[in-house]
Amino acid sequence: MRSSALAAITLLAACSPDADPPKAQAAPAAAAPAPSAASPVTPAAAGGGFQMAMPIACEVGRTCEVQNYLDLDPGPGVKDYRCAGATYDKHTGVDIRILDIAAQRRGVDVLAVAPGKVTGVRDEIQDILMNAPGAPPVGAKMCGNGVAIDHGGGWVTQSCHMALGSVRVRPGETVQAGQPIGHVGLSGATEFPHVHVTVWKDGKVVDPFAPDATAAAACQGQASLWTPDAARQLAYKPGAILNAGFAAQPVDMTAIEAGDVSPPTAASPYLIGYVRAINLRGGDQLDIAVRGPGGEVVANVTSPAMDRNKAQYFQMVGEAAAGPGVAVRPLHGHDQDPARRPAGGGADGRDPPLRVRSRGRRSSRRPRSPPA
Repeated sequence: MRSSALAAITLLAACSPDADPPKAQAAPAAAAPAPSAASPVTPAAAGGGFQMAMPIACEVGRTCEVQNYLDLDPGPGVKDYRCAGATYDKHTGVDIRILDIAAQRRGVDVLAVAPGKVTGVRDEIQDILMNAPGAPPVGAKMCGNGVAIDHGGGWVTQSCHMALGSVRVRPGETVQAGQPIGHVGLSGATEFPHVHVTVWKDGKVVDPFAPDATAAAACQGQASLWTPDAARQLAYKPGAILNAGFAAQPVDMTAIEAGDVSPPTAASPYLIGYVRAINLRGGDQLDIAVRGPGGEVVANVTSPAMDRNKAQYFQMVGEAAAGPGVAVRPLHGHDQDPARRPAGGGADGRDPPLRVRSRGRRSSRRPRSPPA
């Protein structure tokens, strides 16, 4: 592989799923009963007529992916609606992440999921990753900048982690499904750019993928609250490729997250192929193939089988450009384990739906106290 042929070199990557059933990895959850047959239910019937469109202006599989689902395990374990571990303890929403911080800075719209009236807004929290040096304590404002919307019939949604100064709506304003209400940001309890969406029905948190709590243990999916188009885009994936590309030098997770990866040129000292995958399961392997100008495979590296679920994992393969005959080799892998899943934050009982309280003739934007 020579750097002079960069324009014709391609990178292929795939996740090889484990053949065993998915297992949550934080702490053992109670075994789910065998799936039972259920009568077909339309999404509209599942929500009593309430349906949710995409909450973010992105294309799943290309410019965004679902990182975390709602945690349905009542104890210290974790369980998403397919009884796998793509969540973390007590997570009460859905996290849809975009590719990197560079994409966030270019601007990605957060959208109203359904018609309704804005009941609460916060737009005062700075954009900074919660684990960044010098980041202030998040405190009770885990949602960061967000918008709460009452859709009628007891349905309320809240979108979190918007960019400071980007919120476009105000309390009392009526919105329509698909209307931009702000931009994806880095505010609140977040370690990656994403929108966190929480759904309430009559004050109780509901999983939009599995709104019927009595059937949630079946693990086979059920009629969701999503519109057909959103349901198609958000179909469950047991692992996904989030980033893949070439770099002029070895990269790390920080550079990938920032979108700060310099592409190689003919003069680059290295030619590095890299892949970042999310929501891998124990036993999965990450396969990376590099093809040359003629389509020939010049590198085909397979990671070791994952020893447990991985929230995110990246692998590199590459060579030094100096001199012929330098073997393409795997450089190293890097993971982030379930105990350190990228935080989605948003709402865990400490930051319930935003609302406006009046103080004399002025209104203040602050979260209400959690229900007793």
